[in-house]
Amino acid sequence: MKLLVTNDDGINSVFLHELIAALRAAGHETFVVAPVNEQSWTGASKTRTRPVKSGAVDRGFGCPTWIVDGTPSDCVNIAIAHLLPTKVEGVVSGINVGFNCSLGFIIASGTVAGAWEGALHGLPAMAVSQDVSEKVYYHLKEHGGQPDGELLETLRASAAHSARLAGELLPRTPARSFTVHNLNFPLPCRPDTPLKATVPAQFFVPGLFSPAADDGTHRLIWTVGEDVSPPEPLTDLACVSGGAISHTVLDYRKLGRA
Repeated sequence: MKLLVTNDDGINSVFLHELIAALRAAGHETFVVAPVNEQSWTGASKTRTRPVKSGAVDRGFGCPTWIVDGTPSDCVNIAIAHLLPTKVEGVVSGINVGFNCSLGFIIASGTVAGAWEGALHGLPAMAVSQDVSEKVYYHLKEHGGQPDGELLETLRASAAHSARLAGELLPRTPARSFTVHNLNFPLPCRPDTPLKATVPAQFFVPGLFSPAADDGTHRLIWTVGEDVSPPEPLTDLACVSGGAISHTVLDYRKLGRA
């Protein structure tokens, strides 16, 4: 397939680089348009208070690549309207550092939003995210994002799964269907890790910001939430916690239906 690839961790994310390599190895023709800097938790926001700059770059991916100093939604919108030399057949967003499970994380996720922007253009779309521990998450964010050992093995397995599933899920997704495939990979993830159908967990996430510091500032932090999901059907959180790959079909046409 001809695929537009984006993410919310920025052009320098090794998780993005592994995804691109796996997609190309699987035979997909890729075009990369990613944010200059990390855009996590930006949701589906678009930049309107300043001009947004884009430019072609060579990062050694072996495919056309651009950077945009905006959000993932900016990236996909500008790419489709102005950057891509040809029409693409789908959008793949990720691999995100950390899962995007549950209603609260899905709505806030820049990764899911990048895929959603593709769906808003009538394209089949897929968001992919890798579960990591809290310690690993902050280490990757603060030290250049270089995974090794078991995490690197997991990342490459998840990237290979992503490439395979892009070829399976996107072609059978109807065009103009406002649908996003949300995939979350467990830690560890192996070539034989099973895929399970899930729904978003119903998970309250209060108190995401720290108390005010001496200068009056608050910082976004991890929090202890409350999972109020019913026992059935299987949720994305329960699936990933149980060691399987979570596949949630986000059909936005169903919002508001009685």
